[in-house]
Amino acid sequence: MSFLSTDVFSSSLASHGWDSGWATAFAPYAAQGLLPGRVIRVDRGQCDVATAEGVIRADTAFVTPHDPLRVVCTGDWAAVDPEGVGDPRYVRACLPRRTAFARSTSSKRSEGQILAANVDHAVITVSLAVELDLGRIERFLALAWESGAQPTVVLSKADLVPDPVGLSYLVEDVETVAPGVQVLPVSSTTGEGIDVLAATVAGGTTVLLGASGAGKSTLANALVGEDVMDVQAARDVDGKGRHTTTTRNLFVLPGGGVLIDTPGLRGVGLWDAEAGVGQVFSEIEELAAECRFHDCAHESEPGCAVAAAIEEGSLSVRRLESYHKLIRENRRIVAKTDARLRSEMLKEWKRMGREGRTAMEIKRGGRGR
Repeated sequence: MSFLSTDVFSSSLASHGWDSGWATAFAPYAAQGLLPGRVIRVDRGQCDVATAEGVIRADTAFVTPHDPLRVVCTGDWAAVDPEGVGDPRYVRACLPRRTAFARSTSSKRSEGQILAANVDHAVITVSLAVELDLGRIERFLALAWESGAQPTVVLSKADLVPDPVGLSYLVEDVETVAPGVQVLPVSSTTGEGIDVLAATVAGGTTVLLGASGAGKSTLANALVGEDVMDVQAARDVDGKGRHTTTTRNLFVLPGGGVLIDTPGLRGVGLWDAEAGVGQVFSEIEELAAECRFHDCAHESEPGCAVAAAIEEGSLSVRRLESYHKLIRENRRIVAKTDARLRSEMLKEWKRMGREGRTAMEIKRGGRGR
């Protein structure tokens, strides 16, 4: 059995994001003779791990918790068996994550699903081959901010909008729902914006997100500089494509940093993303702080600064409705795992029901009880 020094780890894994912080966190496992590595792909209970020995195949059976948010994920830093210890070798532990990109699943149990770990940049890819869905962009942004990553919105297939003025309007539309976020039109066909995006994501870990057919795999190939992902044409009618990418894969970028490509996401469910929603709708939350009542619902209350902003035209109705929708959805998700909040919501529903019945009785000429 051979053990590699920390210096060897640092030099061989630096391209995958290894740094002094990870080395410190890994020290207890190094003392046990385990080998550090970054998970570059996971499928069917096994994973590919980039180590100082090269890429190895390892089993995840020893670190398969009941919580789906704690399973081994692409981007994790793992402690694996050194060379010569068993076949297959095993992942014995994963280091605590600095960031994690998670969403709720579409199952009735509403479990969380981890999409990528230890991510610095989240590139939300939106195709210009179809009409912009601002609400969907807001969802992606909420999850990105909640993860701890810095989001960037890439408007792919920009060559399909040859009019510079028309393209600038589309960029402005997205900028209105993405405060504090870079919005970048990109074309893998012409190369427009690729160099700017490459510079933006250099030096960290980037995850590519978006719907199937948004052009993520083509963008991944452009950033990596070679055809590492298969590409299929999207349907003309709706811009959707088949799931070319079926697993999450991690690649080293030539300009520095690493890239995680993900399968197209049909559902973008929130998962305990209150802070992320607040970041996306920061202008609404700033206005809400000026409302007369601290628990203002921004509907018909007097002294509502949000309603005043809508009245004067500085805030759109669509934007407020989207905010309310995501807040309600997030509360439902959290309530399923938070008994106290679930009880509070039940009391609120009962109160609203009583008020509704009273209003109906008054309307019918009866007496409210």
